[in-house]
This record gives sequence, structure tokens and C-alpha cells, in this order.
Amino acid sequence: MHADFQPVPQEGRDVKAEHSEPTAGPTEPRARGDFTGGVYGSLLAASVVVGAGAAGVFSRVELVVLLVSTAVVFWIAHVHAQLFGARLAQQALNRRVVLQVCRAEWPIVKAAVPPAAAVIVSPLLGLDLLGGAWLALAVAVAGQVGWSAAAARTAGASWRLVIVSAAVNLLLGLLIIVCKIVLKD
Repeated sequence: MHADFQPVPQEGRDVKAEHSEPTAGPTEPRARGDFTGGVYGSLLAASVVVGAGAAGVFSRVELVVLLVSTAVVFWIAHVHAQLFGARLAQQALNRRVVLQVCRAEWPIVKAAVPPAAAVIVSPLLGLDLLGGAWLALAVAVAGQVGWSAAAARTAGASWRLVIVSAAVNLLLGLLIIVCKIVLKD
């Protein structure tokens, strides 16, 4: 069973003690099938596109740099939090641990690549700056839904739960789109 889908403990029972598979805790890196960073990174990319549109007009190059650099900064922040949060108190830092945490958090950056690529290819599709931003936003939301469905499926969730997870993430993406509309392109 996956760390994000742990059973709810019942009174008087220690579910962790009964659970035989390892889970990602404060002293372990995330499991290879954990797509949390991808979901988060896609949501972050969508938010960057909306924020950039609300802040003024950005060139395509500036929007691509903003998407990737924001993802890198958040990746560094997540790595720092993992390494110097609960992990520092319970596990000595060494190169192996640092690299594991860096790898585990890398999907945050990977999730910014498709929206950035959408901005880059948007002129080939005949889109202006605003159209490129909308395309990037759509790609980010699609990525968020895809990452969440992959996470649920990899965790062994039922198809019903996969659909619920995707729907919740689609709703979150649509809320970001509403913010873009309200903030007036």
C-alpha cells in the first residue's frame, strides 16, 4: 500500500505496526511511484501562468524562464525542507541521502517542462502571447490531472478512486482557470 493511501487507524490498533510494506516517512525518501511532486509542480506551473498574466505582459522567453526558475526554486525549497525538517533530527545527512531527496523532489521541476514547451511551440500553432499562456495553462492542468491519476493507479487505488482523484485535481485546475479569467487575462 502507498504512503498516501494509509488506512485510518481504529481505536486501540496500531496500523503502522500491522502494515508490512515500507512507507515514506520523515526519515525515508518518497517511494519511486509517488507522484506528489508532479501534481504539486503542475499546480505550481498553472499558478505561475495565471500570476504572470495578472502581473503584466511577459514575452514567451520570460514566461518559459519564469516557469522553469519558479519550479527550480520550489524544488530547492522542498529539498531543504525534507533535509532539514524532521529528517535532520532522525537521520544523519550524507551524500546518498541528499541525492535521494533531490531525486524524490525532482518531479516538481519535471512538471514545469510541458507547460514551458507549450509556450515555446505556441507560435508554430499560430498563437499570440495570450494564446500561448492559455495553452500552457491547459497543459499544466492536464499534467496535474494526469499525475494525480498516475499516483492513484500506481498506489493500487480502485478505478473509482483514480477517477475521483483526477476529478478533484481537475476541479483545482479549473479554480486556477477561474482566477485567470477573474484577473483579466
